[in-house]
Amino acid sequence: MDGDNAGVKSLEMIAAKAFPAAGELVNVVDFLNKSLKDEGYVFGVSKAGDKMTICIYRTDSKETCG
Repeated sequence: MDGDNAGVKSLEMIAAKAFPAAGELVNVVDFLNKSLKDEGYVFGVSKAGDKMTICIYRTDSKETCG
């Protein structure tokens, strides 16, 4: 079906960077998501071993406020 993905936003990764693992990075990602989601950006963080990777994504549309 062609309409199965109607209304679903796509994500484009625009950058990723690995850092030594630190709990504060999760708080930074949470802050960025809350601050920039309406501008069309989403941030992610993952942990592998002693490294954490932060990824920045751009969504296919901006949210608009009335």
